[in-house]
Amino acid sequence: MIKFSERQLRVPKFMRPVYLVTAGQSKFDRAIPEKRTEELCIDALTMAARLIDKTPAELKSYIHSAYYGHFADHFGDQLLGEAVIHDRLGLDPLGNIGIKTGGATGGSTLWEAVKAVASGYSDCVLAMGWERMDEVPTDEGNHLISCAADKDWETPLGHIYTGYYAVMAQKYWQVFGKQEESFRRTLAEISVKHHGYARFNPFAQAPMKITVEDVLKSPVVAYPLRALDCCLMSVGAACAIICDEDTAVELTKNTKNKPLRIWVTAGSHTLRVACRRDMEIPLLPNETADQYKDLGERFPGGERYPGFTGFLAARMAAWYGYRMTGITDPMEDLDVIELHDAFTISDVQTYEDIGLRPYGYGRDYVESGDCYHINPHTGKPGKLPSNLSGGLLGCMHAVGATGIMQTFEIATHLWGRWGEIHGDDNLWKEFGREKPEDWTNLQVEGAKRALAISHAGVGSHVTATILMDPDHLLKEDA
Repeated sequence: MIKFSERQLRVPKFMRPVYLVTAGQSKFDRAIPEKRTEELCIDALTMAARLIDKTPAELKSYIHSAYYGHFADHFGDQLLGEAVIHDRLGLDPLGNIGIKTGGATGGSTLWEAVKAVASGYSDCVLAMGWERMDEVPTDEGNHLISCAADKDWETPLGHIYTGYYAVMAQKYWQVFGKQEESFRRTLAEISVKHHGYARFNPFAQAPMKITVEDVLKSPVVAYPLRALDCCLMSVGAACAIICDEDTAVELTKNTKNKPLRIWVTAGSHTLRVACRRDMEIPLLPNETADQYKDLGERFPGGERYPGFTGFLAARMAAWYGYRMTGITDPMEDLDVIELHDAFTISDVQTYEDIGLRPYGYGRDYVESGDCYHINPHTGKPGKLPSNLSGGLLGCMHAVGATGIMQTFEIATHLWGRWGEIHGDDNLWKEFGREKPEDWTNLQVEGAKRALAISHAGVGSHVTATILMDPDHLLKEDA
């Protein structure tokens, strides 16, 4: 059984406040043959500069160090790709380093960037992530991604990540879904929602107006997961600028971007899901031990934690993050979230891991309508809208950029600029995409606090990025 010491559970502490001042991203697509990777990174940095009324050269003059995330050298056939990007951005001879943690690479890149500022090493840091997944055949790409699992124990399952998640989906469906067909339809509703929100996002790769039946009739990839249950393979880049308070104020003076407080925390778990040791459920601030004492009776087969159905790494990232920031109930304290919906089943699992619902009841977050921009049952705003970008299912999964894209998205809500940015006719034209006649502004009105979860493997690495309007913090800095 896993045991922790008090030292290991110490709540992390920054040496000084850290701020997100701006962010940017490129177009995302399955293939972008007309642009090199470095051009996509330049696009992202240029957007970040434009959002604070700066030229790229002006913004670069503040950057002291840089952190770069990309999942696999194999995709771009370029070792030390971070050095190439750093050079093309014109940031030599500043210090830089590459980050790789599988699907959580974007979030981990932010984690390192935030720590650099929190420690005092740098006052202004660039966090940039990208992926180039169009230079290898799809089957080879799937094999490369599958190698982020334990190659001795997990990869032989089929050289495709969907196979790993299909086993977890079967177990979850059996235990917590009680093998009900209604649960499978709930998974399909997630896909419908995310592809639907992608229709209003000019950056998004897979906007679709689909139905639950469309999802259930799409080709099986690994049962019970079908093609429309699975995330995208993508090309694109995203970046964020992380600063100390003085630099943040200076960079955003007389601009629409208010500096946002940022915290990033992380957790991990062994790659071998069949070998994961059990433990008592680490309780989040909105949970009690009593609510789980009869979990195995209510859901036979669900008594062992984390088993096959939970992501301990996500729970630990939330455990640290909530305590750092004063979050006592994510459903009440947060206004908008972006979750790592690599598969519809992983979305549901994460609802429980981060405390949106107790273990076993994740499906209610969807079925209640709480996760929608507008609750389909009440016609009123959803209690805690999720993945309004379209997520990994509808927007993109350019792996190294994904966690940063999610942070860009939640930041636009806190800045009150989601509609301005995503509704920009010039951006739709620049990306060669047709803005739908029923385009809808998905701005979450009055959003003050937000969360993004960046997730790797079958939960081997997870980061939680929390943004807050500095005038709406939940606890004072210690």
